[in-house]
This record gives sequence, C-alpha cells and structure tokens, in this order.
Amino acid sequence: MEETTKNTEIKDVQLKPQAEESLSKKVGLFFVDFLQTFIIAAAVFILVYHFLCQPNQVLGASMDPNFENGQYILTDKISYRLHEPKRGDVIVFKYPNQPTLDYIKRIIALPGEEVLLHEGRVFIFNSENPTGIELNEGYLPSTVYTDGGIKFPSNIKTVVPLNSYFVMGDNREKSSDSRAWGTVPKEDIIGRAVFRYWPPSKFGFVK
Repeated sequence: MEETTKNTEIKDVQLKPQAEESLSKKVGLFFVDFLQTFIIAAAVFILVYHFLCQPNQVLGASMDPNFENGQYILTDKISYRLHEPKRGDVIVFKYPNQPTLDYIKRIIALPGEEVLLHEGRVFIFNSENPTGIELNEGYLPSTVYTDGGIKFPSNIKTVVPLNSYFVMGDNREKSSDSRAWGTVPKEDIIGRAVFRYWPPSKFGFVK
C-alpha cells in the first residue's frame, strides 16, 4: 500500500497589540485636543488683552491711599471706545515722556477746561462754571493739600488742551503727574481701572 503524506503549510498567526494601539490613539487624541484647547485659549487671551481688558500692577505710592503698591487691577480697554473719559475716572495710560511706561492716575480736568490750584484746593472753570467751582474730591482725605508744579503752577489758571486730560495721583505729595509734565493726550489712554483682584482683601470693583 502506498502511503501518501499530506503536506500541511503552517502559517504564523500574528495578533495585533490592540491594547497598545488603543493607548497610542488615546494619547494622540489627547494631544490634539490639548493643542486645540491651547490655540483657542491663546486666541481668546489675545483678543481680551488687546481689545477688552488687561492686567496691570500698581507700582509706587502715587495713588495712596486708594491704590497701594503691589496691587493688581484690571483695565477696561473698551469703554472709551463708546464714551468719553469722565472726571474722577482712574485711568491707565502711556507716560507721555516715555511711552513704554504705563502710569495710573485720576482724571481731574477735561479737555478745554481751566484748572486753578489755590491754597491747596482744586478749582475748575468751564462753560457750566465760568466763575469756577471747587472740585469735590470725596475719594481723598480732607487733609490733602494740592500744590502746583512746573506745567500747572499754583495760583495761575491753566488751560487743558483739547483732546487732552489733566490727571493727578491721589497721593498729591508723592505723585509725578500733569502738574509736573503736562496733560495726557486721549490717544495715550489705555483704559479705565475697573477691578482690583489682588490682594484678596481688596478684591472688588474700583470705585
């Protein structure tokens, strides 16, 4: 009897490492999601920072006692696109003599008005008050005495140019402001201080 032998081809069976592939896919998807989230967050930050508001740190004592050294505030950059700055607003602006520096001061007089610093007090002359009116500065201690400076000397009525603002620090004795170096052009105003977020004890809207 003839014996026949059937050749059987043996093939290697390879199993796909599904667990490893699944993990790699998850890691890849995680990084894609992270990248998308980062890009969106960066775009939102740029939009907010350049057009809506920006954080600023108060440096120095020129705005004591209302804004102290080291405090952090948010500056609203959109309001003045909708309306004109107002007397009493606390603004952040580019220092006219060195535009790379940001200053924080309070608006005291508006474009076209006249300012008189007399016996430590501030008087404003405008179309509504042609004979002058003493400025009520309820945000300052009653003992504050306001001297004049080179640009706005005491006992002399001085005109605020059009499209510019006369500003002073709340700490009149230790503030370099419009009295010394002149007014702030409107185009140099970055925005209005609206919110203080540091320190926590001072957290809240700026009054």
